[in-house]
Amino acid sequence: MASYKATVAHADQFYPVTEPPAGTALPSSKFPQNDPLPKLFQPLTIKGVTFKNRIWVSPMCQYSSDDGHATDWHLVHIGGFATRGVGAICVESTAVVPEGRISPEDAGLWSDSQIEPLKRIVNFAHAHGTVIGIQLNHAGRKASTLAPFKSADSTTNRPAGKYIADKEHGGWPDNVWGPSDIPFSDSYPKPKELSEKDLLYIEEAFLSAIDRSKKAGFDFIEIHGAHGYLLHQFVSPLSNNRTDQYGGSLENRIRWPLRLIKRCREAWPDKPFFVRISATDWAQGPEKGPDGEWKQWGIEQSITYVGQMVKLGVDLLDCSTGANWVKQVIPLSPGYQVPYAEAIKKAHPSLLVGAVGLITDGKQAESYVAEGKADVVFLARALLVDPHWAIRAAEELGIAVKPANQYERAWVGMLAK
Repeated sequence: MASYKATVAHADQFYPVTEPPAGTALPSSKFPQNDPLPKLFQPLTIKGVTFKNRIWVSPMCQYSSDDGHATDWHLVHIGGFATRGVGAICVESTAVVPEGRISPEDAGLWSDSQIEPLKRIVNFAHAHGTVIGIQLNHAGRKASTLAPFKSADSTTNRPAGKYIADKEHGGWPDNVWGPSDIPFSDSYPKPKELSEKDLLYIEEAFLSAIDRSKKAGFDFIEIHGAHGYLLHQFVSPLSNNRTDQYGGSLENRIRWPLRLIKRCREAWPDKPFFVRISATDWAQGPEKGPDGEWKQWGIEQSITYVGQMVKLGVDLLDCSTGANWVKQVIPLSPGYQVPYAEAIKKAHPSLLVGAVGLITDGKQAESYVAEGKADVVFLARALLVDPHWAIRAAEELGIAVKPANQYERAWVGMLAK
C-alpha cells in the first residue's frame, strides 16, 4: 500500500509522501466495504478548501507558550494529530492582545515575532495533507488567571482556591477588561468596563492577528465567542449590565460581537471562516422571565444571533455551551451538547454546524452527521486519550482509510478486509 516518493513537495525537509493523505477513505473499487461511505469520512469543501473527513481537532489550550510564542510542545502536540488522520486541526485559543490572554502561558498573535513558530507548525500539517486553522480570542474578564496545573493542589489535582495570576506570576490583574465590571467569581480579577475606544482597539487587534494568520499560512480562522470569554460576555445578560447601545436588549448585546465578526469576515474573505459560541449559559432558571426580560443566554437567543452571522457570511458555526456562569450545572452525558447544534442546524439549514462534547466513539460521531444533527464533529479529550482516534473510528465503522506510511504496518488488518 505504501507509496514512497523522494519528498513532499515544498517541504523544508524530507517527508515520505502519504498518498492519499492519512485519514482519507480509500477507493471503493479496491475496498468494497467503503461503498457506501459513512458520512463521517466523506470529504467537505468550504470556499475551495477540502477537508478529507469530518473529524476535526478542537482548539485545546496547552498553557505552554513563551510570551505568546508557540514552542516545540505545540509542534509535537499538533503535529501528532496532523499525521494521524484527522480532517482538520484548529490551533488553540490565541490572544490578539497580551492582556487578552487567559493565562500568562497562552498563545498569542499580537506580534510579528509570533508568526514564524506558527508557520513552522502550519507547514508541517500541510506537508502531511492536513487542513489547519487558528482560533482567535480575547479572554475579557477571564484574563490573567493561572494555568490549570498551576492553580491546582498537586496532591489532589483539585483547585486550591487561587485563580488570579498576579504580577509575581506574570499576570496583569489590574489590566483586565470586560463589557461590565462584573467579575466571573470572587476568585477572578475584577474587570474594567470597555469604552468605545477600547472596543475599536480590540477590533484592530483582531484584524492585525488575521493579517498575521495569512502570513503564517492558516487555512481557516475561528473567532472564539464561547466559554465565557469576551464575545460571550457581551451577549449574556449575566455578564453584561451595560445601559448603552451594547447592553440591555438582545439586539444591543449582540451588536458589538456582530460588528467584530463582520470586520473579521471582510478581512478574511476567501477562506473558510468559523465562529464558536456557547449556546447556553447553563444557569438555573428560564432563559426569559415572566416580565419578558432575558435572564440568561440560551438557545432562543443563540438562534437569533447565529441568523445574523449567516447574513455576514460565516461559513461554519462551532457549537459549544457554558463557562460564563460560575455556578453552572451541566448534566454531563455522551453528546450532551449535540441537541444545541441540532437546533441551530434546524433553524439555519444552509449553515454548516460543528458539534462537540463527550463524543467518544466512531459510531456515535457518525450518527450525528448521518442524521443531519451536525456537519462535522470537533474532538478534544478523546483525541488526547487516543491520537489515532480517526483511524480507529474508521475501523469501528468497518471501512478502510489511509494511515500515514510510517504507521501503516499497525493497520494491516483494516486494509486487508
